[in-house]
Amino acid sequence: MNPSEQGRFRYEGLDKVIHEKARLGILTSLLTQAEGLSFNELKHLCSLTDGNLSRHLTILSEAGLITIHKGEHLGRPQTVAMVTAEGRKRFANYLSVLEQVLADALPVTQPSSTAAVPES
Repeated sequence: MNPSEQGRFRYEGLDKVIHEKARLGILTSLLTQAEGLSFNELKHLCSLTDGNLSRHLTILSEAGLITIHKGEHLGRPQTVAMVTAEGRKRFANYLSVLEQVLADALPVTQPSSTAAVPES
């Protein structure tokens, strides 16, 4: 192995807070709506239980990726989550690293016209 390639596939920018499947879905959902989404909308869009969504929102909020606003809508309590500027920045960085993962994997996933096809 070439010493200059040490750690090449470490992908430090795959932010652990974002990389978890449910939180990735939550952030992606929130990024599509500048005004944010209600707890029930997120629950529906991400197919999460109340408890799971609540826990993931807490983690995202503590990491500074989202803000959570509690208030009322039509006389009923409502929780709305929105992505912060920091959340948008970190998500963009995360996507850049994912693009690098795809670029690194592309030669492996593309069939070579000169490669022999194994017989079955």
